[in-house]
Amino acid sequence: MSGPKKLFIKTYGCQMNVYDSERMAEALGAEGYVATDTVEDADMVLLNTCHIREKASEKLYSDLGRLRPLKAERPDLRIGVAGCVAQAEGAEILRRMPLVDLVVGPQSYHRLPAMAKAAEAGEKTVDTDFPEEDKFDHLPERPKAAVRPTAFLTVQEGCDKFCAFCVVPYTRGAEVSRPADRIIAEARGLVEKGVREITLLGQNVNAYHGGGEGGDWTLARLVRALAKVDGLERIRYTTSHPNDMGDDLIAAHGEEPKLMPYLHLPVQSGSDRILKAMARKHTAEQYLRLIERIRAARPDMMMSGDFIVGFPGETDADFDATMELIRAVNYGMAYSFKYSARPGTPAAEKPPVAAEIADARLQTLQALITGQQRAAQAAMVGREVSVLFEKPGRLEGQMIGKSDYLHAVHVVTDAAPGTIARVRISASAPNSLAGQIAGR
Repeated sequence: MSGPKKLFIKTYGCQMNVYDSERMAEALGAEGYVATDTVEDADMVLLNTCHIREKASEKLYSDLGRLRPLKAERPDLRIGVAGCVAQAEGAEILRRMPLVDLVVGPQSYHRLPAMAKAAEAGEKTVDTDFPEEDKFDHLPERPKAAVRPTAFLTVQEGCDKFCAFCVVPYTRGAEVSRPADRIIAEARGLVEKGVREITLLGQNVNAYHGGGEGGDWTLARLVRALAKVDGLERIRYTTSHPNDMGDDLIAAHGEEPKLMPYLHLPVQSGSDRILKAMARKHTAEQYLRLIERIRAARPDMMMSGDFIVGFPGETDADFDATMELIRAVNYGMAYSFKYSARPGTPAAEKPPVAAEIADARLQTLQALITGQQRAAQAAMVGREVSVLFEKPGRLEGQMIGKSDYLHAVHVVTDAAPGTIARVRISASAPNSLAGQIAGR
């Protein structure tokens, strides 16, 4: 084969999958693969799957079906399936789709280069183990080429909560935290390459308990250490569980200016009865008191959340309780979904709420959330915010960046990507803000 081998990756779902795709590309890059945005040009196609959304397996098999003509035309094309659907289905994917050459779970992608070599030699492989070795120890350093001003950095994986609706404990395994010194070293490397903002990732990121000087560190201690990295100007983290929101982390939001005033803290329901059925292990009142404490520490905190509508057994009264909680919190944004069963989870064995009822409830809830989001954005008009510019906009001379509160902001400016500037907000659109550089 002449020239470099080309790699096409399609990433489904969560931010951790985005991070994982980047690291898989880096691992294969060390074996001579270069990225391509065109699947027809690829020598290897990787589908990095997510099992959180509805009909995840069906979407995977549909995409694999669309690759069948390309594989027939080019038998030397190698196709791999990675991520949580790969973990859940394993060898079944090869059985159903013989065009697939390798299946790799999210804890084993450090083994991807060896699997790719086996695929090139005509051998099919499946690796969905939960290996004892730390995959991060076996991945190559991130390339020295310039990167975006923002980056994800995984600090924790897995989940021990076993919520009744969730497959994460089965596909990502038990909670594991990376050592603090390795995270800090990776952060320094990213900053040297031009990163100004890092988002710390984990399925339960605020359950972080990685080893460090003096014993296990909390996420708060890790944040405070990262804040001392010269050139790192912003720190975020996602996704959190209310039960792991410790006093030290709440205090850090009030004391550490590099920790941004935006917090994604899923609650899922406002009904204690449904929360118990979900095995969430907190009540609506406990969640609301937690929000009060967070806002006492950082009064301008922008809150985000997750909601599941139509969970098995949800009544009109349960749904009304969720709406009441949303009104009480007043979210800046939120993600909401109609419940869909995940095979193997406890909730999947229960009869679902009628689809037409769940659909109507979801529309009602989303209308409330949309109203709160637009009101929060409208309240920004006339204010000055800090904006980290990331990329050019669609209009000539326009740049797009993110505010402290994670709002997308459009500004006409000659500022380069990576620049942080004060911006006076002049207008609010449905999903973004517009403004001018302050003082002009």
